[in-house]
Formats: sequence, structure tokens, C-alpha cells
Amino acid sequence: MEVIKKQTGAAFTLKKGQKLKVLDPLGEQVSDMVLFNAQDTREKISSGKTLDFEENILITKGNFLWSNRSRKMMEILEDTNGRNDFLLAPCSPETFQIMYNNPEYHPSCFENLYTNLEKFNIQPDDVPTAFNIFMNVQFAADGKLRVDPPLSKAGDYLLFQAQMDLIVALTACSAEDSNNGSFKPIHYEILD
Repeated sequence: MEVIKKQTGAAFTLKKGQKLKVLDPLGEQVSDMVLFNAQDTREKISSGKTLDFEENILITKGNFLWSNRSRKMMEILEDTNGRNDFLLAPCSPETFQIMYNNPEYHPSCFENLYTNLEKFNIQPDDVPTAFNIFMNVQFAADGKLRVDPPLSKAGDYLLFQAQMDLIVALTACSAEDSNNGSFKPIHYEILD
């Protein structure tokens, strides 16, 4: 089991057919995940295509994560938590300036994604909207969004299976509101 320390990230490759387990060891910790086709990084995970083809705003067990080229990238085989988000972008330095009124430096998922993806020649502008594992975004009848504490408990996990050779980046999210005010690690494991 690999450990992503709080407010950091990791990037690695996953072969078609391999499984990826993403685990919340302590509970209430979000992990942002982005995917790229390992053969052509211009093909990447797409929130819009996924929500469209899965015909659901809540992506969980039995759903696929789709690419901008309308191809399946990952299947969700197991989800012990059942609440994930695919609406909101990775938190960035601007998130903390605009939404938290914090002009000081603050670690962010966007930075943790692109710095870990640099070794794959993926640039900041290439980072798409992430699949936010364990993130609890609620939406009212009028469309107003609200970020509530994650419902994940210690040991909750998602198990994915790669549908193509992938580059995967994961974070242990850095936004206070997304993680009920504290920061914790995320664990992951690659299974054949």
C-alpha cells in the first residue's frame, strides 16, 4: 500500500486490466484523481462525457469514467462510501484567494496534480476537472452547490479497473471545506 501524505499527491502508470484501490485510512479525506491515456496524453478524463454517458451526477460502483474522446478509461468495481463528486475543479491557489479570502500561499490539489505529472510531460493547462473521490457535494433544487464533510469512514475505498493503459494522478486534498477542516493521508494500491 502506497501512502500519499496529507496535502500532497502522486502520479504513476496503470496497465489495462490492472486494478487501483484508493483508500481513506482515517475517514473524511477527499482524493482528487485525473487520468490520461498513457499512449497519447491529449486523451484525458472528462467530467462532461462521464456525466453524459453514465446519465447520472453521482458516479459510483458500476459506472465508468470516460475520456474526452468518448472512450472508457476506468470502471468502478467497488465503492464502500458511495459519494463522490465530478462537478468541482481541483482546488488551486486561486481557490484559496477567491473562496477562502486567503492571500497567503496554500497547498492545492491543482499544484499537487501538475507537479507530479511533470515527469510525464503533462503541463498545468492539461489538467482537467478531477474525479473527486469521497467528496460530498450537495445540490439544492435551485442548483445551489454546497460542500459538506465527506461521508467516508476509516477504511472506505474505491476499486477501479483500467480500461486502457493510463497515467494516474491522485492527491490527498488540501481544501479545508472538502475535508471537514482537517488534512489526512490517502492510501493507494495497484493490483494485477
